[in-house]
Amino acid sequence: MLKRINWRAILFSFLWLVSLGGLITLMSFIEIKKSTLKYKDVKVLLPGQFNFIERDEVDRILMENAGAMVGRDMNDINIHKLENALKANPFIEFAKVYADMTGVIQIQIRQRVPVLRVVNMANLNFYIDGNGNKIPLSDNYTAKVLVASGLIDEDFSGRVDTLNTKMARDLYRIALYIKSDTLWDNQIEQLFVDLKGDIEMVPRVGGHKIILGSADSLQTKFRNLLVFYKKAIPKVGWDTYKTINLKYANQIVCEKNIIDTSKIMIDISKQISDSTVIETQDLTNF
Repeated sequence: MLKRINWRAILFSFLWLVSLGGLITLMSFIEIKKSTLKYKDVKVLLPGQFNFIERDEVDRILMENAGAMVGRDMNDINIHKLENALKANPFIEFAKVYADMTGVIQIQIRQRVPVLRVVNMANLNFYIDGNGNKIPLSDNYTAKVLVASGLIDEDFSGRVDTLNTKMARDLYRIALYIKSDTLWDNQIEQLFVDLKGDIEMVPRVGGHKIILGSADSLQTKFRNLLVFYKKAIPKVGWDTYKTINLKYANQIVCEKNIIDTSKIMIDISKQISDSTVIETQDLTNF
């Protein structure tokens, strides 16, 4: 009979009950301790090189939802309500509020980081953040990011929202790609959607525009553009071409920046992995 008793299970259950009892006792002790403590200070951690939301705005949210906190009993303030109120701000991506046993309310905030500013067809302005969410402009800070304008039909209600159109998602993907590369982040300053629905890039250096078309095959398109900059531009100069079209597979179609325009086709179908090397049909045209 004794051999059938699962002593291991009994021991496990006993240890579990002891641990649970200890946890309940500890929590009770913490609650009793909290009831005797008062808040001594409020510390706000608001990191970042830019400030969509300032400390004054954080203090206003805290005051509206809890009033003055210093000197009050710890059990007298709803910490979760404060946290949810902070998260409701469109410029706050993450917020955590907790009180330590010394009577200090700790508030940690992470702001949203914009990657693109959009001006849609209705002349509404909004940002797209690093997570692909639409957020409003700020009265406190203007982010130095790419600007996209033109034939953009993405609407904005004024609240944080996801992207609804393929065009907006393409612009977001392009903005992320450009931001991830120091060269392109310094060279490309604006995106534009033309009447054909093609996405164009406006560079800081050079009198040309760069036609991407869509966000498909971005790595290939930008690699081809880099090859063109390294091999062709040194021969002809930055202002020779009116447009550099990257839409077509294994081709760059350039339109000369003269009245009688002509097009030159550069075949890069034999391009090797080293992006500094390019095979062309006729480099004498440069």
